[in-house]
Amino acid sequence: MPQALQDAKQCVFAFYQALDRATVQDVPKVLETYCSADYQWRGCHPFNELEGQNAVNDQFWQPLKTSLKKLQRRQDVFMAGENSLASDCSVWVVSMGHLMGLFDNDWLGIAKTGRMAFLRYCEFTQVVEGKIAQSAMFMDIPGLMVQAGVNPFMPQTGAQLIQPGPMNHSGLMLDEQSAEASAKTLSVINQMITDLGNWDHDLSLEEELALSWHDDMIWWGPTGIGASYTIERYAKQHSGVFRSSFSERVFNGHVCKFAEGEFGGFFGWPNLSLKPSGGFMGLPASDKFFDMRVIDIYRRDGDKLAENWVFIDLLHFFHQQGVDLLARNQYLSAETQCDMALRI
Repeated sequence: MPQALQDAKQCVFAFYQALDRATVQDVPKVLETYCSADYQWRGCHPFNELEGQNAVNDQFWQPLKTSLKKLQRRQDVFMAGENSLASDCSVWVVSMGHLMGLFDNDWLGIAKTGRMAFLRYCEFTQVVEGKIAQSAMFMDIPGLMVQAGVNPFMPQTGAQLIQPGPMNHSGLMLDEQSAEASAKTLSVINQMITDLGNWDHDLSLEEELALSWHDDMIWWGPTGIGASYTIERYAKQHSGVFRSSFSERVFNGHVCKFAEGEFGGFFGWPNLSLKPSGGFMGLPASDKFFDMRVIDIYRRDGDKLAENWVFIDLLHFFHQQGVDLLARNQYLSAETQCDMALRI
């Protein structure tokens, strides 16, 4: 298996290099070279599920590369592993970081700025017989809206910032990693899921979190929620708020989960189905369940977790509840431009 992981890394890394160098017109050839004929792609709303290379090119990569000129991939985590949830020994690669470019043309109705822009992303990619068979790519599209001057959310509980990579700068794992370290990381992640899976035990939230997390943990949350530092602030600024905002929840499982070295993570489609009791990010209560798609990437330090990068498809979560954040963005953007014109 170690060689299979290294081969998968080489395949995906070469794909990224070719994709980053490609002009808009060259993207179809890159996809044809590295991806399987029946390539499947999952992305956050409004892309959702795309079938085949042509759909991925036409609906995602070409429009993005047309909008964010001179697109540059700035990776903070790159790892591979065998999916611990599958019996087929499937191999996946994860890349996490930012896509940076010059925001010279509108994208998804988000107004161009003519300045540098960072699109935070995380992508899980399955490699089968030397070809990329499927991908799940989550992006913090609301973060790009904020950079363009329009925030579609109410004030968030955590900090809004361009998020850095791991504190110890050890996330780019191009070389083979220790199997023992990888197994330990996956074990800690699984224990954390077990520890935090019960919202009704006798421990306080902070005591519960301390079972799995270092006190100086960092939770790098998505735009609209924000980042939190230390168990105390994470409990107050997100975890406690989240738990009190839903009357019922259903865990739907994950599609892929693995670890390599000190890092690991998972994604679901969807991970959770939640019934709002009201208040979460300004949304009302409901008697319906709404799906939440999430990617979590973790860094282990010793016997506990130290950092967590979280990607939530908030566009999809809001859209299910009748709120179109992309349409709201366009309205607010037009209103802002009108205000500026009146001031002039």
